[in-house]
Amino acid sequence: MNENIIYRGAEAEIVLSDYLGKKVVQKRRVSKSYRIKEIDSHLISSRTRGEAKLISEARKSGVSVPILYDVDLQKGILTLEYLDGKRIKDIINDLDESSRKKICIKIGESIAKLHNCDIIHGDITTSNMILLDDRVHFIDFGLGGKCDEIEARGVDLHVLMEAFESTHSKYPQCFEYVLEGYKKKYCSNANAVINKVDDIVKRGRYR
Repeated sequence: MNENIIYRGAEAEIVLSDYLGKKVVQKRRVSKSYRIKEIDSHLISSRTRGEAKLISEARKSGVSVPILYDVDLQKGILTLEYLDGKRIKDIINDLDESSRKKICIKIGESIAKLHNCDIIHGDITTSNMILLDDRVHFIDFGLGGKCDEIEARGVDLHVLMEAFESTHSKYPQCFEYVLEGYKKKYCSNANAVINKVDDIVKRGRYR
């Protein structure tokens, strides 16, 4: 099949491609001409490795993510399952209240499962979630990492809170539903994380 660039960002291109007869998505990290070649190669390789590891660990934690078919560290390419579903961003405003609540609770449960394993997604927005087979799949762990601090968990949730406020402002209860799901599955003190989100909001206000 002909390759088709479906997204071009500062750090990577997302390309619709073919792999062993399967329709796939390839995330190809972009080389930066302003960086020293050796440093550029090292950064591309380490970031590709790091993201691949996070995707694998997220799957083990019970969170739905695309299947990782191949990792090319030298070229900085991740070959991933093509998820023929719908972005949460594109559908959540059009759902009835009951369906919207159900999806938001699932989102919260998945974030808790990630956080239980010290996985910080780094860019939790409704653009980085795909609904397929009644499951919310998380994509793009490029800004993610491992961290056991409450602050990092709070920041992760705060990013999603802001995404809801900017993109789905008609439905302010969405984030409350997310927190409901989060409390169900988070193994430690969920209220401590939620209080941290409130702290981050206050910090932003008084800056």
